Amino acid sequence: MGRRRERREDRRGTPAAAPAAAAPGVGRGPEHYQVRQQMITIGDDFWIENERRQKLYKVDGKALRLRSTLLFQDAQRRDLYKIQTKVARVRDTMDIEDNAGRTAFRVHNALVTPLRDRWQIDATGGQNLLAQGNILQHEYRIERGGRSIAQVSKKWFRVRDMYGVEVYDASDTAAALVIAIVIDMMAHSGR
Repeated sequence: MGRRRERREDRRGTPAAAPAAAAPGVGRGPEHYQVRQQMITIGDDFWIENERRQKLYKVDGKALRLRSTLLFQDAQRRDLYKIQTKVARVRDTMDIEDNAGRTAFRVHNALVTPLRDRWQIDATGGQNLLAQGNILQHEYRIERGGRSIAQVSKKWFRVRDMYGVEVYDASDTAAALVIAIVIDMMAHSGR
């Protein structure tokens, strides 16, 4: 019975190595979140869930004339971040605005090599971040001051269009998730 349940959970996209359950935001270990890969289509909405299948963040896609807008919201549908892209623009840099309309992060590709990518995340009013690893394969870390704040991996899910984000400190959760979404949008814009 236990083996059948494990296979069923694997098909649903449950992380393969999820840690013991803890209350959301409680620091008994890193939290895992599942994000849909290349989910950004005009007007598309989706939820980001933790390993206990709790819907904690919503990405609300809005379609306007010359812009595609994503609203990153908490479970109560309060706006945390906004991402706007011009439809005809090459995505070499993207800004993430906070809920007051100020630029919180500017994400840009710093270095591309065959095996390792490096993306710079300029943080307004804080310490800059760096994402490095294999971005195209969703295997990378997001770091601040040489310390990992999150790891992105596709290995945790058997579902083809999902990847996981493991966040080490609950205070970095929303920022790490929205940065991972923007990097996914930028890295896979040609697909």
